[in-house]
Amino acid sequence: MIVNKLRNQFFKLWYWYISTVDKNADIVFMNYGYSNNMRISLKGKDEKNRYSIQLYHHTISPVKLSRKHVLEVGCGRGGGLSYINRYLRPETCTGIDLNNKAVRFCRRYYKEKNISFFQGNAQNIPFEANSFDIVVNVESSHRYPENELFLSEVYRVLKPGGHFMFTDFRDDHKVEKLDYQLSNSNLILESKNDITEHVLEALTIATPERENLIKKLAPKLLHNLSKKFAATVGTPTYNKFLTRKFRYLHYVMRKREIKTGKH
Repeated sequence: MIVNKLRNQFFKLWYWYISTVDKNADIVFMNYGYSNNMRISLKGKDEKNRYSIQLYHHTISPVKLSRKHVLEVGCGRGGGLSYINRYLRPETCTGIDLNNKAVRFCRRYYKEKNISFFQGNAQNIPFEANSFDIVVNVESSHRYPENELFLSEVYRVLKPGGHFMFTDFRDDHKVEKLDYQLSNSNLILESKNDITEHVLEALTIATPERENLIKKLAPKLLHNLSKKFAATVGTPTYNKFLTRKFRYLHYVMRKREIKTGKH
């Protein structure tokens, strides 16, 4: 419990710091990434974020986005939602995040059509019931105090037949609890996959670039903490994935459609 609180406090500090010093938008993703044989086609400016983008691509790829209304809960600095909007062409993309600085950054930085950002709490999503075809949540839920409330809100805002595309990590002894929470969410499980090895591979490949970025943006005093947060090779966080004390999971879930009687 104490470790999780410290992790969350550092995350808040790092979020605040990046929002203050990252004037050139060097950091628009804050996830661990995904690597396998997949090599999705990316435009030049997106290549530097390949592995973080591939995590989003893997998360969302089981469903079609054409004419869909997508909500990302915990959108952070907006890189993932922007990728979804620009490459996968849904009808609309909406992002919410608890951090108001992140929301202000997203509103300034992303000038695309059909994308919008709002401050909002994952445990009290500020939209009406049955508003979205797809809800996306990438590497964010492990910080939520009450996941049951979050899942009930996901169920509420999803349209009947809509999908919840969810990926995150947990301590190995907390996976059973997560599975229990999901099984009691009224959402139907369509698939579950352990993607730890692919996340670990992405962390390994991306370590040199992430360490260079830390040197560029963070004062020397924060280098070791920043490396731990980024899970670069050799850090305790990286080693927990290596030994599978951390497990990274991907779920596809669906809200049951409303059956209508024949007339």
